[in-house]
Amino acid sequence: MPPRVVALLFSLAVISYFDRTVLSIAAPSIMREFGLGEVQMGWVLSAFLWSYALCQIPGGRFADIHGPRKTLAAMAGGSGLFTALMAAGNSAGAFAALRLGFGVATAPLFPAVNRANASWSLPAQRSLVQGLVASGAGLGSALSPLAVSWIVEKSGWRAAFVFAGALAMAAGWIWWRFAGDPPSAPPPEVARGSWRALLGDKSLLLLTLGFTALDYYEYIFFYWIYYYLGEVRKIPPRESAVYTTILFLAWLVMAPLGGWAAARMSRAWGRKTGMRAAAMGSMAGSAVSLFVGVSSEDVTWAVVFISLAFGFAASADVNYWAATIDVMGARAGAAGGVLNGGGNLGGAVGPVLTPMIASWFGWSAGLYFGAALALAGALIWLFIDFDKHDHPPATLH
Repeated sequence: MPPRVVALLFSLAVISYFDRTVLSIAAPSIMREFGLGEVQMGWVLSAFLWSYALCQIPGGRFADIHGPRKTLAAMAGGSGLFTALMAAGNSAGAFAALRLGFGVATAPLFPAVNRANASWSLPAQRSLVQGLVASGAGLGSALSPLAVSWIVEKSGWRAAFVFAGALAMAAGWIWWRFAGDPPSAPPPEVARGSWRALLGDKSLLLLTLGFTALDYYEYIFFYWIYYYLGEVRKIPPRESAVYTTILFLAWLVMAPLGGWAAARMSRAWGRKTGMRAAAMGSMAGSAVSLFVGVSSEDVTWAVVFISLAFGFAASADVNYWAATIDVMGARAGAAGGVLNGGGNLGGAVGPVLTPMIASWFGWSAGLYFGAALALAGALIWLFIDFDKHDHPPATLH
């Protein structure tokens, strides 16, 4: 893939995750202003994930048929608009409705990235490319706590949403202007394909099931870790913002490392064994790190190990995406939609169920449950055999 395109995709991921995490940083101010409780805010946070999940497959299908250039430009413009409109929210219902619209607009992002990766990259490059682009999610999320908390402090939470929305719309224009079209694309009749063949592929469905468990776990970090550090651990807001930034920097660093490790292991042990080892090893490291971090009474060590937990989860994440290209090839966009749609249904449950578990058993139990679920999902890799399928990967022409 040309470095220019990788950089533009990385930038779109940065800004998309900046936009989607603004609410988690502004949430304490919004909760105080409108008298919202933790569970109410959990429903508002998860509203995005429901529409985002349900629109993944249509978004991926659109990317397969119309190409990543048009799809990602529309995605950035629409998501920026709904982000800016959050400044007009005045109730839990209004915020939830706007987040639903934001989810619809944002849905094609990673399925379209998958389509671009399949069309532009050779098989050996795909895990690393996915890792580099996914690291943009870490950078956007890392920038958000410090930038948004500063804007909220100086100008209020509404200004933070307007600023984030304007960034996304500008990024969409830049992508449209400079990305260009990929050198290869599946014929329209192949891109449309059979829904039965797409949804009936065993390997794709197993990948999706595992990714659902992983996304449940990851979205706890995205939507509740700032609250956990500030309100549960009683760390002052400015320090919580710094620590949350460190957490997301671990994603930035370890997502491309996960792609690099998968590529190295695949060359040494074969594609199937290498991908399994990379994904399952990362999830084991994540679960152990989270347990150590949450159990630690020392704030510094807690942040170090919780950050490692999030970073290891990011390392596992990229391998699911690369595997869908191996499995479905010419329908990589729609396959990415199936993967991310299922994953985000799990992710949508996380922001709601986690505070419920915390209210019954404490916040440590809520975090441990997410880690245990993701670790169980990692075992599904033992049953995935994407060396044997009927969907040859897309090739460059």
